[in-house]
Amino acid sequence: MVEVTGSTQDDLTQLVADKKAKSGDVIATEYQSAGRGRLDRKFDAPASSALMFSLYIEPTREKSDWSFLPLLTGLSAIFALTTFGPESSPALKWPNDILLGVGKVGGIIAQASGDGVVIGVGINVGMTHEELPVATATSLALHSFPVLDRNLLLAAFLTTFEELFERWQNGEDLRHLYNERSATIGREIRIEHPDGSYKNGKAVDVTPAGELLLDDGSRVTVGDIVHLR
Repeated sequence: MVEVTGSTQDDLTQLVADKKAKSGDVIATEYQSAGRGRLDRKFDAPASSALMFSLYIEPTREKSDWSFLPLLTGLSAIFALTTFGPESSPALKWPNDILLGVGKVGGIIAQASGDGVVIGVGINVGMTHEELPVATATSLALHSFPVLDRNLLLAAFLTTFEELFERWQNGEDLRHLYNERSATIGREIRIEHPDGSYKNGKAVDVTPAGELLLDDGSRVTVGDIVHLR
């Protein structure tokens, strides 16, 4: 645990580059001044209001399968949260958002580094309405979540992640668990690509590599997903 840092993701990536990190290492912080999400978007949170951490793992599965890890991480977060608040019904929006109600309560970033992957997780825990970074965000506190102790939430996540990661390492197909907790699968969606183009379709599954599969057989590997009514 560090009090203040630029980014736990950058810190751990640097330790990997310096060969000072081992698989399973975790860095958590009270506040980060340069936190970022997917596609290098800024992630802001007042000090001590969010659970922010990064972990380093060295998978033994083929690298082509590693892109499923952000989905597995989201699933681990969902399972950890429901151990404390089984009525909270968090869900996953492909590829990296954790939803609570209609708001985003957390996000995930993953990047290959050294012989493994550095995964960053941010969950809004104690934020008030005024502290939320965007109008579409929410926090555990705003949903009267029964546990706001970030140490307990982190411990629950790591325990759950270890179990699911080992199952995945051993070749188990966990897509059914993901699909059951996905807010995207079964929905009509719009995929907005970085170049400004977009496509509409119905999400029907994810592939073993974590790609989103549409009803026309096409696969989505990158883009922002908008859930259509």
